[in-house]
Amino acid sequence: MGFLPSLNIFSSSEEDKRAAEVRTGAVAPTRAERQKCWAARDAYFACLDANGIVDALKDGKKAAATCGGESAGFENDCAAQWVTYFKKWRVQDIQKKARLKELEAQGANKMDVQTDFTTRR
Repeated sequence: MGFLPSLNIFSSSEEDKRAAEVRTGAVAPTRAERQKCWAARDAYFACLDANGIVDALKDGKKAAATCGGESAGFENDCAAQWVTYFKKWRVQDIQKKARLKELEAQGANKMDVQTDFTTRR
């Protein structure tokens, strides 16, 4: 008798169903699903940064042409509402950082403000 790996023929369809439910917002993502989403978001944003694209919603064609694979992963691994939120957040964050830089150049006092998703130490 040989060792047979688990033959669960329904696992991929159940995973697909779960992923679709997460994307539509029908169920809340697990911790692992959130981490997968954030990793996909970070990869997508890194691609946008590397290609000088600030607003992926406004420059959708250019973003799709240059970062299509990362975009597909981002949209597949995250809830649709999260994708839109993160894209809008990115534009606002870039604008905020630019404005803070302007204010510092004008002599404003610098404050410790965190404007990214990294954890504070």
